[in-house]
Amino acid sequence: MTPAERIRKAYERIRQRGAAPIWISLLPEEDVIRRTESIDPTLPLAGLTFAVKDNIDLAGLPTTAACPAFAYTPQRSATVVRLLEEAGAIAIGKTNLDQFATGLVGVRSPYGICTSVFSEGYISGGSSSGSAVSVALEDVDFALGTDTAGSGRVPAAFNNLIGLKPTRGIFSMTGVVPACRTLDCVSVFARDLTLAERVFRIAAQPDPEDWSTRTFQDPGDTWSGTRFRVGVPAPAQLEFFGDNESRRLFEAAVARCERAGGQRVEIDYEPFRAAAELLYSGPWVAERLAALEDFARDHAEEMHPVTRKIITSAGTLTAVQAFQAAYKLGELKSKTAAVWNSIDFLLLPTTGTIYKVEEVEADPLRLNTNLGFYTNFVNLLDLSALAIPAGFRPNGTPFGVTLIGPAMADLALARVAARLLPEQCVQVAVVGAHLTGQPLNSQLTSRGGTLVKTCRTSPDYRFYALANSTPAKPGLIREEGFDGPGIEVEIWSVPVSEFGSFVALIPSPLGIGTLRLDDGTQVKGFICEPAGVTGAREITSLGGWRAYLQSRA
Repeated sequence: MTPAERIRKAYERIRQRGAAPIWISLLPEEDVIRRTESIDPTLPLAGLTFAVKDNIDLAGLPTTAACPAFAYTPQRSATVVRLLEEAGAIAIGKTNLDQFATGLVGVRSPYGICTSVFSEGYISGGSSSGSAVSVALEDVDFALGTDTAGSGRVPAAFNNLIGLKPTRGIFSMTGVVPACRTLDCVSVFARDLTLAERVFRIAAQPDPEDWSTRTFQDPGDTWSGTRFRVGVPAPAQLEFFGDNESRRLFEAAVARCERAGGQRVEIDYEPFRAAAELLYSGPWVAERLAALEDFARDHAEEMHPVTRKIITSAGTLTAVQAFQAAYKLGELKSKTAAVWNSIDFLLLPTTGTIYKVEEVEADPLRLNTNLGFYTNFVNLLDLSALAIPAGFRPNGTPFGVTLIGPAMADLALARVAARLLPEQCVQVAVVGAHLTGQPLNSQLTSRGGTLVKTCRTSPDYRFYALANSTPAKPGLIREEGFDGPGIEVEIWSVPVSEFGSFVALIPSPLGIGTLRLDDGTQVKGFICEPAGVTGAREITSLGGWRAYLQSRA
C-alpha cells in the first residue's frame, strides 16, 4: 500500500476500536495524508508512521503529560520529533502515559488505562503505555516514549516489542517535559529490531539547545563478534516474585544466549540492586518535584492521587540527603564498574513478572517497585539498554529480557540482540481436526508449532459439525448476543515463516480470522463462512470437538 492508504487504514482501525485509552489526541487524518504527498521517497524513514508520547512536544497538538490542567500547545515539535520528520517519518498523534511519566504500570492516567494487547486483564506497563500499545496494535510503525526508570522497557516486555533505551544524552531532550532531568531519555518502540536501529541512527544527534546531549561514539564490534561474555546474576539474587514461568523463560533466554556464542558469567547483582533502590527511596524523587513544584502546589487536586503522593513526598527531603545519596551512588558506580572488566553485557529479565490491573490498583507502590527491580539502576549508572521479546507464559502474556551495556554500547547491543531473538510466532486457536491427536495435527507439528494451552472461546460462538468433510471438521461462527458455553480450543504457537504455508492448506468454507477467548484476549483462529453450515449439525451444547467425537462413539 502507499503511505496514504496505510494511514487511512490506521485511522479507520482507530475509529472502529476507539482512540481512548491509547491515544490522547490525533492530527487530522487529511492533514497527515497531505504530508505524505511532499515526502521524498528516498529518505530513510519515508512514509513510516510514528506515535509520540504525550510528554513530548508535537506542534499542533497539546502536550498534557496525562494531566489536562497542565496542558499547553507547543509552537514547535521536540528536536527528536523534528529529526524523524526530516527523515521522512510521519507523526499521527499523542499517546497516553502514566501521569508526568511517573510509574511503570500504565494505570495512572485520567485518559483511561491501557492494557497488554495480549490480555485485557493485564497491565500494559508504563509510563509509555500508549506508545507501546499503539505499535503492538500496528496503528503505527514505531513510537517514541521516555525512559527514566524503565518506562521504555517495561511496556515493551508486556507487549512483545523491541524497547530501545539509548545512552543518556544521545537523544535530545529539548521539547520533552522533564521527570528527572538528569536521568531522562527518549526511547523507541518498534516491532522489529532493524527499524529501532534505523530510528536510533537518525535521532542520535547532539543538540546545542540541550546542555545534557553528547555525541554518540559507536565502539564497533569490539565485543559483539562470535564470542562474548554475558553477565547473569547468581541464582539466589534473581527475583521473579513467585512467577515460576518467568523464571523458566529467563533460563531459556540465557541458554539461547549461550548457543549464540555467549559465555555465561555469574555476577554479583547486589550493587546494581542497591542503585535501583536509590531511585525512589532516595532524593532523586526530589527531581520530579523540582520539575513541577509550582504546578504541584497550585493544582495538587488535579493530579492523579498516586502520582501526587509520590511527587509531593519529596518536599521533606533535604540537601544533606541529596549529597549522602550522591556519595552512595558514587560508591555503587565504583563497585559496578569492576563488573564490566569480566563481562561485555548484562542479560536480565526486563521484569520479574507481570500484574493484573486490579492487583496494581490495590497495591500501587509496592508492585510498581517490583517492576523496577531490573530497570531502575540503568540511567543512574549511565548504561545503555535494549529490551527484546523472549517468549510467552502459558496464560498468553509475553515475557522479555534486556541486554544492558556500558554507555555508547547501543548499536553493539543491537548486533548481539539480532542473534538472540526467538523466531516470531503467531498464536492460532484450533478447534477440530488440528487438535492434539487428531488427523491434521501434523500440519502444525511439522511446521515447528508448539502447544501453548487449552482454553475456551468467549460464550458468543456457535459450533457445528460440517457436512461432507474429510476428515470430519467443525465450523465456528460468532453470533453477537449469543450466550453459550464457549468452545474448547487449543492455542498453538506457529513460526511466522511457516504460518503462510499452514493457512494455504485450509479448505473452504474454513479460514483464519480473529477469535475472542473467555479471558477477553484475541488470537488468530479457525472460523467458518456462514454459508458453510448449511446442512451441518449444531453441536454448541457439547462445548467442543472432542466431546462431539465421544458422543458419536
